[in-house]
Amino acid sequence: MVSDMNSDEPTTTLEIISDVVCPWCYIGKRRLSQALEILGSDIPITVRWKPYELNPTMPAGGMDRQNYYASKFGSAAYAENLIANVTANAHNDGLAMDYDNIKRVPNTRIAHRLIWLAEQFDCQDAIVDALFQAYFVDGRNIEDREVLLDIAVEAGIADDVASEFLDSDEALDLVATEAKAAHNAGIQGVPAFVLNGRFLFSGAQSPETISLTIKRAIAKGL
Repeated sequence: MVSDMNSDEPTTTLEIISDVVCPWCYIGKRRLSQALEILGSDIPITVRWKPYELNPTMPAGGMDRQNYYASKFGSAAYAENLIANVTANAHNDGLAMDYDNIKRVPNTRIAHRLIWLAEQFDCQDAIVDALFQAYFVDGRNIEDREVLLDIAVEAGIADDVASEFLDSDEALDLVATEAKAAHNAGIQGVPAFVLNGRFLFSGAQSPETISLTIKRAIAKGL
């Protein structure tokens, strides 16, 4: 989702603050892609993905999804209603989503580390797509090292590079600090869109709304 651009063209940076277990972030990514198509190549935009933790106190290894949702949302029945609604929205946007495959809600900090690494190799878009696919469609454990290694290699990061990184603590503090900073800045809903350092809006808005908001912000010199 990074627009092609010549080196002498001004760069507009759009940061998407999101969490990989947020269904609206998954949907929002699809809508952002459509919004960028609406904007076209006349407005070169570099998209960067930044961390947010919906569950910052989630223990390592995660929690049973059904129990966690029932506790978080007040009841299993209400949680199921929310799931049905977000799944319908995903399907309306042409996205697969299968909560029956999701057994556990993971701690997402390690996945955010991989997204950070992906920026160094210009493959954030592929990594974020793969993490959403792994979690929301395949029900894979995106806290598991081997799952993350598979995703990294598939996106084009060398096996030895990805393996060494996942075995280290590199960027762990950075990711935690950035996620906490987003909370401290008052961001309570994701995805959140930040253009050239200026907050635009939160939520999986329609492609038309996203594109129009970005266009107006750029016209105002943001």
